[in-house]
Amino acid sequence: MSLLEPYQMGPFTLPNRVLMAPMTRSRTPDTVPNELNARYYVQRASAGLIITEGTQVSALGQGYPYTPGVYSAEQGAGWRGVTEAVHAAGGRIFAQLWHVGRMGHESVHGQAPVAPSAIRPSGTIFTPSGLQPLPTPRALPTAEVPGVIEEFRQAAQRARAAGFDGVEIHGANGYLLDQFLQSGTNQRTDAYGGSLANRARLLLEVTDAVAEVWGADRVGVRIAPGGTFNDISDDDPAETFHHVAKALDSVGLAYLHVVETSQASPPQGLDHVGGPTALSRSAFSGTIITNGDYTRATAEETIAAGKADLVAFGRPFLANPDLPERFRLGAPLNEGDQDTFYGGEEGGYTDYPTLTRAS
Repeated sequence: MSLLEPYQMGPFTLPNRVLMAPMTRSRTPDTVPNELNARYYVQRASAGLIITEGTQVSALGQGYPYTPGVYSAEQGAGWRGVTEAVHAAGGRIFAQLWHVGRMGHESVHGQAPVAPSAIRPSGTIFTPSGLQPLPTPRALPTAEVPGVIEEFRQAAQRARAAGFDGVEIHGANGYLLDQFLQSGTNQRTDAYGGSLANRARLLLEVTDAVAEVWGADRVGVRIAPGGTFNDISDDDPAETFHHVAKALDSVGLAYLHVVETSQASPPQGLDHVGGPTALSRSAFSGTIITNGDYTRATAEETIAAGKADLVAFGRPFLANPDLPERFRLGAPLNEGDQDTFYGGEEGGYTDYPTLTRAS
């Protein structure tokens, strides 16, 4: 097995195992995908699969300025322009469905952010007026939880109408579904809190709702076992994420997308099970995507050892639109410009050279 060999993922024959990871770029000023966004994704259509940047399922689900949504007809039409262009270039593209929960600010959408519990995360957040302290969120009443599930369902429907090949549910990195799942952010006493089964309930109910729209073999779920990004934590990440992976295994998903916080040293609580991907592999029998600072060499080792089936690359794909070809040729990689990762226009977004343009 090799990174550059094809892979059969449910109904999809991927030409290679080099995937484009979801990356927030904040290049969508009015939340409606535009021609510039389409050009960015088309440039990277040689990926085995493109997973879009986080795409909010509702206005309240938005955490940062200039990120795209998929909850209005206008947004759906904008995404249709992206998917048609990617398909015309021979690519495959999934939409990542996202609700940030407490990682938001009222200056972005005019409402207090929501979360499983009213626990303020540490740190600041970028807003239209600059960096601001993260606020204390409003705890979602039990009666409002079905509405969140419905937002994911409707977003899945819009994504399907927009021509995507499938969707990925963002259950990682300290956003809403992860906040419900992990004990450090969930202090509820209703059916969505307390026991591990209750804390996992929202993620699993959202997954079922989205799978009803798409069919499970066109739905992926992203998780981050042991991750601490966005001030998230869990008392027993090994138990929590083994439970989640095992529960998702019965759904028949397209894949489970696992974020590795550090390949060199597994997160505390996961060191005895070999890290996030190894933990997930022990419970999930389907396709596993791994992501987290991989090089070509470490990705090849992971694929060859059977630890994962596919590898998603973030910053390398950001700076190298033709990443699979560079891997094939052993060509040097462009370095990404961190000053242009978020916001702006073409600079640092669609102007990275390919091997053809460089020559």
